[in-house]
Amino acid sequence: MNYNERKELTAEVVALSKQIGDWMCLQNDVSEYNADIKTENNLVTYVDKESEARFVQGLSKLLPSAGFIAEEGTGQPVEGGLNWVIDPLDGTTNFVHKVPIWCTSVALCDGPRPILGVIYNPNGKAECFEAFEGGGALLNGAPIQVSAIKSLDKSLLVTGFPYDDFGREHQYLQLLRDFTHRTRGMRRLGSAALDLAWTACGRFESFYEYGLNPWDVAAGVVIVNEAGGRCTEFNRGDDVVFGEDIIASNGLVHDEMLEVVQLYFGQK
Repeated sequence: MNYNERKELTAEVVALSKQIGDWMCLQNDVSEYNADIKTENNLVTYVDKESEARFVQGLSKLLPSAGFIAEEGTGQPVEGGLNWVIDPLDGTTNFVHKVPIWCTSVALCDGPRPILGVIYNPNGKAECFEAFEGGGALLNGAPIQVSAIKSLDKSLLVTGFPYDDFGREHQYLQLLRDFTHRTRGMRRLGSAALDLAWTACGRFESFYEYGLNPWDVAAGVVIVNEAGGRCTEFNRGDDVVFGEDIIASNGLVHDEMLEVVQLYFGQK
């Protein structure tokens, strides 16, 4: 897929994301009383399922040969080929509780490598983050780049807490306390995709988390990379989409982030 093809495809994914995201905003009848419980801390609603079906239908028309890796299990992946990686509603718990921090997240991966990503937050003054490999990153059509902060002590970080993997909870809370003392502050939004998008546009210097799935991070990784940032696993590996943990940063504080993280997570 050449540059112009990636650019045109990204524009089509942006249009589809806006159409579906705006429909989601109109679904005002969702509450904790009609949400299904996957696990105690992981909800799913008819909006998740319907929006995913709409994404699969629309994306199948754009690129019929590609497979799907989607949170709610719609579609089938293509082994080693092109796959759409979809989180139809990242931040479902926020959505259910009427907290306006949630988004759609769509990426196209070539094997393990994300080559296109679109994150759409339809809440308030809607924001659409987009990027494709080699094309830079945009927010509502304007170029974005990561922040220029060079040290952790001047950095604002964002993280999340795993909802079904508590095997490393003790050291994760120790790490949280450590970063609280080393930085300007910590935030927890409840949407990994927006954490990555907001790192890409310079609102945060870094995002880190473990216990993630490909659909949580795939789109955000390509957007951070194209905005000039850096993404690695906790152990410095580069399987950030299909691994289980991620550090995404402006690149300038990345080595400091790794040094601190590895005090508690030296090995997987």
